[in-house]
Amino acid sequence: MTASIHTGTAGTDALAHPEHLSSNEVPLPLSAYSRFVQRLRRRYAADLALLPAGEPLRPQMAQAYEVLRSRGQSVGDALRTVRQLVMERLVTLDCDRQAPLSVVTAACTQLAEFALDEACRAAFEELEAVHGAPRTADGQRAQLWIVGMGKLGARELNVSSDIDLIYLYDQDGETAGDASGRARLSNQEFFGRVVKRIYALVGDTTEHGFVFRVDLALRPNGNSGPSVVSLDALEDYLQLQGREWERFAWMKSRVVAPAAVVADGSAQALRGVVLPFVFRRYLDYTVFDALRVLHRQIREQATRRSAGRPERANDVKLSRGGIREIEFTVQLLQVVRGGQFPELRTRPTLDALQRLARAGLMPQETADAMAAAYEFLRRVEHRIQYLDDQQTHALPVHDDDVRWIAQSMGYADCCAFLAQLDTHRELVAQEFDKLLGGAKPCTRCQGGGKTAVPIELVDLLAELPPAFATRVTSWCDDPRVLALRDETRARLNQLVRRTGRWIQTPALDTEPGALPVVRPPVGGLGEPDDEAEGQTARRIEAALRWADWIEPLMRRESYLALLVERPAIQERLLRLLGAAKWPARYLLQHPGVIDELASDEMLSGRFVAAEFERELDERLVSLRRTGEDDEERLLNLLRHAHHAEVFRTLARDVEGRITVEQVADDLSALADAVLRVTARWCWPHVRNRHREQPQFAIIGYGKLGGKELGYGSDLDIVFVYEDDDENAGDVYAAYVRKLINWLSVKTREGDLFEIDTALRPNGNSGMLTTSFAAYEKYQLGRGSNTAWTWEHQAMTRARFIGMASAAASLEARFDGVREAVIVSPRYPAGLRAQIVAMREKVRAARPVKAGFFDVKHSPGGMVDAEFAVQYLVLSAAGAHPELIPNAGNIALLLRAEAAGLLPPGVGRDAAAAYRELRRVQHRARLNEAPTQVPLPGLATERGAMLALWQAVFA
Repeated sequence: MTASIHTGTAGTDALAHPEHLSSNEVPLPLSAYSRFVQRLRRRYAADLALLPAGEPLRPQMAQAYEVLRSRGQSVGDALRTVRQLVMERLVTLDCDRQAPLSVVTAACTQLAEFALDEACRAAFEELEAVHGAPRTADGQRAQLWIVGMGKLGARELNVSSDIDLIYLYDQDGETAGDASGRARLSNQEFFGRVVKRIYALVGDTTEHGFVFRVDLALRPNGNSGPSVVSLDALEDYLQLQGREWERFAWMKSRVVAPAAVVADGSAQALRGVVLPFVFRRYLDYTVFDALRVLHRQIREQATRRSAGRPERANDVKLSRGGIREIEFTVQLLQVVRGGQFPELRTRPTLDALQRLARAGLMPQETADAMAAAYEFLRRVEHRIQYLDDQQTHALPVHDDDVRWIAQSMGYADCCAFLAQLDTHRELVAQEFDKLLGGAKPCTRCQGGGKTAVPIELVDLLAELPPAFATRVTSWCDDPRVLALRDETRARLNQLVRRTGRWIQTPALDTEPGALPVVRPPVGGLGEPDDEAEGQTARRIEAALRWADWIEPLMRRESYLALLVERPAIQERLLRLLGAAKWPARYLLQHPGVIDELASDEMLSGRFVAAEFERELDERLVSLRRTGEDDEERLLNLLRHAHHAEVFRTLARDVEGRITVEQVADDLSALADAVLRVTARWCWPHVRNRHREQPQFAIIGYGKLGGKELGYGSDLDIVFVYEDDDENAGDVYAAYVRKLINWLSVKTREGDLFEIDTALRPNGNSGMLTTSFAAYEKYQLGRGSNTAWTWEHQAMTRARFIGMASAAASLEARFDGVREAVIVSPRYPAGLRAQIVAMREKVRAARPVKAGFFDVKHSPGGMVDAEFAVQYLVLSAAGAHPELIPNAGNIALLLRAEAAGLLPPGVGRDAAAAYRELRRVQHRARLNEAPTQVPLPGLATERGAMLALWQAVFA
């Protein structure tokens, strides 16, 4: 686009004041308006061609630099000249050709890396000639690491930005000295001199200007600390003195020079120090207050700078809705969750926005809108800096300058440009306020308003309902509560007050964003009480369970901070705790899952296995990238992911969003996915493995096979392999032992499943894993060692879960074996007698109190339907192939009736009864209530089941 700006005899003044130009003067490209570019083109006209055409990246910079050095320019002068050539090129590409933002930021970043690398090389050559090379205690060369922070670390540097640096060296020691062994320096002193020399080469202003302004304020202890520190000193500082705001700074840190230590990977040692400081292994909402304070300080500083200076007021970086608020929004979400979700760890803001959206932490449309705002604001920021090469982010006050910025952004006039600017900033401000607008701890001032102290719990008791007040009273003198920091105690007190108000608030008068009120479907077996009284009772019960839940977590401040920052989460938590007893127990075991309640979409969704596995595999890749993929970390990662998904299903369940059958489907699909992921991840940790991928599969039986898993169900599984390697048996036996350990061992995150392998060939006396050929022979009765009838009953509910490269071929073979077992000819009377005998054995092992009916084990219970279905399948599937698929008991009962194997209505009634008995059992278990009901309860269901039994076995 060409600006309506002309030049002629008016010279450069006309460029600054285009209203004085005549209509017959020659148009100039937009870049020519920049006063900075005008100076560069006058001063470096003869050198502009040294930079090859196109994007000015590091190879092109090096080419121009070598030419300048060959002409006799010093290192410092050559670097400064290259910088000016690069800046002129970027203004041209950006303003005249509308180059993407990434072109500008990449060039600026590579310029900084190149300049620091060359300055580092020159400084080392100069100082080593006098003092010798720095050495570690074992005689190895000590290394200097130049760490880029902020936009340099994130590879998104501005055209006129300073560079935030921290200088580190790997180990203490001393230099080798000169030829006579004298002039030795400690590594600390030597590298300190190197740093001074680098600053002179890069940061000093000379006749050619500067390369970059250098800021060392982010180093340990700030401006009062040494200019360069050892890695050990940095680790001690971060562990003992590191402040919350420094976590945001270090999140974008990256070793940018010397190039050699970046290339050889030796600088990776820094990760082991920085990652534990930045990313905690739990959800960390305590950083909200730290970021609020930092943001307030930046705002106050910006206000002071603009006081009496209106030209500084409209700052696209620091004002409301500016670049800094986008960065803070992104970084806050990353720091809070980056410990548990390593795939969120990325430095560039635009990449982080998309990762947050993929993780469900931000709606995709919001991430896209924030990205568009970020790119717009950064492009405006660059144009502000193009004007005079000043480190400023404030829109100019001169109308012509604003008009040029608008035109160079592609807008016909200032009004359209400013309207778009306001739109972007308002969106950013709203998202930032939404994230950081949580309530602060309630306090009251004493001592003339100078000291804020927490409101005492005893002061709140009168506001609370009596039952809840009694529970809270026990905290008033509790040493654990009294020992809390004032800030933490203030958070606790705020939560107590909020809980008391929630108890007394009518259901329809809920906070914005809270869930709709739905009567929990998991109450007692009797009729509901009066609605209002029942609701109050449930809310009091929820508050008491909440108190039981929060009490052991009081010293873990992140949970209190989470609930304070997210009132809607606390309300959802209370509603969940009031719905049933089992959720309260689950939350006590796995408190970290409450963050799942932050998602508004959680309750409306369903478990998706492919997405679950993809996210876990992405997490594994992220951990491998940082060297954190040890067994302990992977075990905890699997457990946290599983517990979070179980909790999501639980929340949907108690809110009545999904049926009992859907709960079982989702829990079964989750178990399948966890088994597949665990098997994949476990294999590389097996010693003496003989191939890249195991030729191995998992077969599910029982509730897993029938897709009827409940909360806390164990897994009945059998392991088989198809591998002709001579050592396959030993390798897969070791693999299965490790796999079972990965699934069942308790870590700090708990466990995954209890594993039952009793259904493998020969039961508990058999091998943990067997070749598929041996499994097939056992099931089909080939040879003397064959399966029993009860094992064939189990095969009716068996299902191939699969694993690794052999899965496709093995699945077809397993389906063939299962079908062959099911359709094998059997003597009906003998089969009937064996199944009835097994049913009596199971019943005898589960005695029921007199006058009660157990929904599962009593005559007329669920087990009757399960054994009846197994008999129908094993006796009739050969003639009725529609009974072969593992379709579930309800579907198979309906199919058996349709096939004429049951009298009309018997299969349909039994299916309905089975569904209701499952619902009653599920509801009772959620409330941790007995599954035995007084007779004559559930008479209709018992009758339907007894009729089925009579029709099948009489």
